[in-house]
Amino acid sequence: MEAEYRRCCVIDVHQKVLSVCVLPPVGSVGREVKEERFRTFTRDLKRLRNWLKQCGVTDIVMESTGQYWRPVWNILEGGFVNLVLVNPVQVKALAGRKTDRLDANWLATRLERDNLKGSFIPPLEIRELRELTRLRVSLLQDSNRVKNRIGQLCETGNIKVSSVASDLFGTSGRRMLAALERGDRDAGWMADYAQGKLRNKKGELEMALQGTFSDHQRHMLGRMLKQLNGLDQEVADLTEQIEQRVACWPDVMARLTTIPGLDRITAWTVLAEIGTDMDVFGDARHLASWAGLCPGLRESGGKRMSGKTRKGNRYVRRALCQSAWAASRTKDSHLASMFRRIRGRRGTQKANMAVAHHLLTIIFHVIKDGTVYQELGAGYFDQQNKPKVTRKLVERLERLGFAVQLEPIAEPETVLIPEPAAPGVAEAIDAAGIGQPPPSPALQSQPATAPSRRRGRPCKCAERGIDCPHKKPPANRINSPGTETSKKLSH
Repeated sequence: MEAEYRRCCVIDVHQKVLSVCVLPPVGSVGREVKEERFRTFTRDLKRLRNWLKQCGVTDIVMESTGQYWRPVWNILEGGFVNLVLVNPVQVKALAGRKTDRLDANWLATRLERDNLKGSFIPPLEIRELRELTRLRVSLLQDSNRVKNRIGQLCETGNIKVSSVASDLFGTSGRRMLAALERGDRDAGWMADYAQGKLRNKKGELEMALQGTFSDHQRHMLGRMLKQLNGLDQEVADLTEQIEQRVACWPDVMARLTTIPGLDRITAWTVLAEIGTDMDVFGDARHLASWAGLCPGLRESGGKRMSGKTRKGNRYVRRALCQSAWAASRTKDSHLASMFRRIRGRRGTQKANMAVAHHLLTIIFHVIKDGTVYQELGAGYFDQQNKPKVTRKLVERLERLGFAVQLEPIAEPETVLIPEPAAPGVAEAIDAAGIGQPPPSPALQSQPATAPSRRRGRPCKCAERGIDCPHKKPPANRINSPGTETSKKLSH
């Protein structure tokens, strides 16, 4: 069998210059290591690509140095067999033995021996979607900063709308802010802009709008409102563009939105960060470790240190923690039951993180297996260990001073109800003077009158030796003469 040809190369990336080291082909003896330096302009990067192809390079590794690796990656992507990006923290050289040349030789040797673990780089379409979703998050953060500045400016001018209205930037609040920016002085007129339930607080709104807004503050408010409206329009345009992008994966988006707590925005955020190919992660545990949604592993001298979660993908972590908080308030949900179960032992924050981890595991299998979310129900954990749950509940009642005796609930008897006759059959039989038709064979084996099922638990009057007040009197006692019931009915 012919041996596989491999030639490894390392690119040490900087802002202005690239240090390149090319090792001889694997298995060759007596050939020198090639070293070269290139600048980072596009023309030099294309020259670097042609030079690497002339050298017969198959495997390339580079460090993720800030944003400087991105243009190099875009030029080299698709032209070589294996292109690896490594985290500088994981391949950091020892202090005192670190130069660009030594770093390149050392990384090339590790790549040749397959001792490097590359970072996850999604395909181009996923990377472009990721840039759009991250830009949208940045715009929303800028919008929140502007809203905070507007709220502080209103407090400075003694405009106390936020003390009355729950949302200063709702429909009513924005109309009042626009009136303040125009210079309106009539508080009653501005309070009339309230809509919905806020109209019930018009008196409080009039007092809240009687502030000391100066011309300078109105000018500042106008500039901030203009900035806020521009950011809102940018977010709306960006959302529309993202929707057009995710239209390429309608099936994946539809299946992700079946998970409790995940709306469409969270679904496209997760999709842009982890992509659609789950084989790059291996299993759900590696995906949770990559996202930073699992406990950290720190042990030394046989002692387990703090299990604080490490830094992972903050966009996935933020989105899933918010979704976990929403899923914990879903009625009759397995995720809500899981949140309450862990919160009692570990606290709210750890319970929320555990639900977020579970959500990511569900997302992994939904994308990889092509299935939809199957709700297990709120009583899933109780059914998993029924004897233990029963014993704990009985012990709790006994501690409260109750004697508990458990009896299984009897299964209800099944009664066959005859199907109704077709329309017109009964009328035709009566008109012909014929008696009732014989019962069908399926009903001949059933008793004439099926016993009716009584609700509730059976009484224990017979065991206690007392008269049973729960039994109903028979039907023939109502019409029989001499009984108390018939006497009451006769009167």
